[in-house]
Amino acid sequence: QVQLVESGGGSVQAGGSLRLSCAASGYTGSINCMGWFRQAPGKEREGVARIYTGGISTYYADSVKGRFTISQDNAKNAVYLQMNSLKPEDTAMYYCAADRALACITGTWPQAYWGQGTQVTVSS
Repeated sequence: QVQLVESGGGSVQAGGSLRLSCAASGYTGSINCMGWFRQAPGKEREGVARIYTGGISTYYADSVKGRFTISQDNAKNAVYLQMNSLKPEDTAMYYCAADRALACITGTWPQAYWGQGTQVTVSS
């Protein structure tokens, strides 16, 4: 089992920044892909960014390219999401996910572990 704990959410005005953190613990030896998803009320969950922890491969949704940056600290089993130039449409619950390498290759997360989520609210 892998446990994921997110932190760093909050409320910010449009144009502001937030940094989300996700710490993984437990049996993390099988984890090679970590990422961030978000879900706004009434909308489907969408992938925001992911990173292959065995290298430097990253992926971003078009809606966040150039504004969000995903990074990792393998020594701490942690992944981060730096969010700049935030917009009201970024408002959502943000979830950390961890899975095997296949998730980063295909974009599907068949055996993902999930965090409990952290709320991000951006006001105009």
